[in-house]
Amino acid sequence: MLRFRGAAHSVCILDHVKSEFPQPSRTTGAAMLAGWAAKGWRVWRRLRSVAVQRSVACATIVALGIATSMLPAVLNVRERVLDSILSSTTVSPSTDRVVVVDIDYETLKAIGPWPWARDRLAGIINAIADAGPSVLGIDILLIGDDERSAGALARQLAASVSDAQTVRLAESISALLPDADQALATAIKRMPTVLGLAIDVEPQPFTPPAVAVLGRGTIDLSAFGAAENTIQLHPVGSIKKIADAARGHGVLFLPGDADARIRRTPLMLATRSSLRPGFALDVARLDQAVGSYLLQASPLAIGIGSARLPLAADGTLRLRPVAPAVHVARTISAGALQTSAAARDRLAGRIVLLGSSAPELGGLRPAASGELIASVQLQADAIAQIIRGDAPVRRPALLWIEIAAALIAAGMAIWLASALGPLLAGALTLALVGLWGGLSYALIRAGVLIDPLLVPCVTGAAFAVAALKTATETRWREMRLRRRFEQHLAPEVVQRIVENPNMLKLTGEARDITALFTDIEGFTALTERAGPTDLIRILDRYVEGASRIVVEHGGMVEKIVGDGLHVIFNAPLDLADHPQRAFDCALALSAFSEQLRLEPEAQRLGLGRTRLGLETGPVVVGDVGGGRRLDYTAHGDAMNRAARLEAANKLLGTKICVGPRAAAAFALGDLRPLGAIALAGVNDALEVFTVWPADADRHVRTEHAEAVAQLAHSPAHAVERLTKLAHARPDDTALQALLRRASMRSSD
Repeated sequence: MLRFRGAAHSVCILDHVKSEFPQPSRTTGAAMLAGWAAKGWRVWRRLRSVAVQRSVACATIVALGIATSMLPAVLNVRERVLDSILSSTTVSPSTDRVVVVDIDYETLKAIGPWPWARDRLAGIINAIADAGPSVLGIDILLIGDDERSAGALARQLAASVSDAQTVRLAESISALLPDADQALATAIKRMPTVLGLAIDVEPQPFTPPAVAVLGRGTIDLSAFGAAENTIQLHPVGSIKKIADAARGHGVLFLPGDADARIRRTPLMLATRSSLRPGFALDVARLDQAVGSYLLQASPLAIGIGSARLPLAADGTLRLRPVAPAVHVARTISAGALQTSAAARDRLAGRIVLLGSSAPELGGLRPAASGELIASVQLQADAIAQIIRGDAPVRRPALLWIEIAAALIAAGMAIWLASALGPLLAGALTLALVGLWGGLSYALIRAGVLIDPLLVPCVTGAAFAVAALKTATETRWREMRLRRRFEQHLAPEVVQRIVENPNMLKLTGEARDITALFTDIEGFTALTERAGPTDLIRILDRYVEGASRIVVEHGGMVEKIVGDGLHVIFNAPLDLADHPQRAFDCALALSAFSEQLRLEPEAQRLGLGRTRLGLETGPVVVGDVGGGRRLDYTAHGDAMNRAARLEAANKLLGTKICVGPRAAAAFALGDLRPLGAIALAGVNDALEVFTVWPADADRHVRTEHAEAVAQLAHSPAHAVERLTKLAHARPDDTALQALLRRASMRSSD
């Protein structure tokens, strides 16, 4: 597990400041003040360097974030996030003043396939007019003369033949038939009606008149182009007969975004000849009975009467995605108008849009959700927003607010990742991101199109970069720590220290340890018998296996001296029950040694037994040395005694010799007492112990322990009891050696 080291880094800076500014003494004066000033300057330069580095990192990450946010893929993601938030503000169908009359599949089935003659369309419009709507908007392009009515067919016949008699007959028939265009114009004139405009590259012989647009302030109309080069195009409308009957004309153009989804509709569009309102805006104007528009420069807005609608820089309105249920609730089939009085009653006093959801009419468009819906529904959504004054808009100043917020958030994320632990830093960074998310969510719902992604992405990137830098520094420190302690410990123990450095103290410290020393009997003679390759191979096997056992029992190999291991328990890490662990380790080492001696190569070389000595006591542990060579060493009486006890196995006839302090950790009778012996460098004789033989029953252990206890005050009786035991146990080398020592003491 990697840990952030920013807190330690901060402590180091504070320590540096303290070291530069020691506590003032009595010898104060100008020299001291000058020294403090110089030292303060050095501290300031160090802290300023950190601040500059972090500032540069913040600016770089924010700049990269802004550049990345302009990529098409990122823009698509941002737009879809905005769609999701904007759609959370739903509109109740009961409050929607807009009604859509849909020329749907059922209508086409009842009246006839599209395209219709215009007198059929006039019949639908007359039915709408009978209901008394406040305004009608026709989301169908009515360009050119009628071509489907009987009169139109007669005129086409007259134009297509050369026979004069046939031409006169066709013209006379045409004059007798009703004029479908006039019928449509008459129907349109019955109520305030808005017709749709298209745009084209070619100028038109007739262009419907434009509504007056008043201006306040200097406005860059070149931005009012919903598509590239829109301002170079010309409006295309109905023929003069029909256009004169309408009271408004709006552009039906619905531009798609990079992902082809329609999220905006033009409110104002600048063409070559004039400034034209969008279809939805002109319908809303007629509903308010207003004769002109007021275009305001600062802040950019469009005025309809006393109402002011915020306007985007490109003159478009951002649509809020609307639930399909709203569309269904406000829609009436056009075929039902002529047969259903209830359907006609729903139109009274409402804004009515006439359009089609039938694919034959080509009016289906990809909405923000990705689904194909009728363009008339998108226009209805736009009208409903205009009436409510709901115009989500993104002002240019928002970019600077986002940049400032991103810089602040990125700086805080870098500081958190550098100064705090990973969990707390991550939690606070998530809280920071959540704060921006909540703020942007509320603003977007209110119609302020702030970028919801830039600040969170930049904050996350800054935190990741800072965390990676901190983790890299931590890894570098860990590598140094590993290299330092791999001289002393097996990799498993080093890993424990790396995972929790606070467990470790490298400076000198006093602590109780249990020391364990090992040695191989007759190793000097073995080195003379064995060749170099065989010697190194068997020694590697021995040391590797012994080190593994030490590590498994929680010990540390302090040194390897020839064939001997110097092992300490309870350093450098705290280890509970270290005397017991050391004793268990000694048993495991002895068993490992005996198993190794049974191997053919060891038998051939004559590998001797392993002798072990262990003792508990206070020592001083820490690194000794300097430069490139450090040695983590224990110094103290326990180390000396363990070494002497290991050597005493020769005298005692044992393999494991335990000192009195280590033995004190065991219950009475767990260890085999061997009496007191004198050790080199130790003033007083020490009571020593070893392992009971596996075949020593309770009677043998009791007799042995009582005889050893008598050695101090009644040596003769002790010798007598030991002699009886020795006769019964002739193969017990420890008992035989004890009897010899007791006999010598008794004779003295």
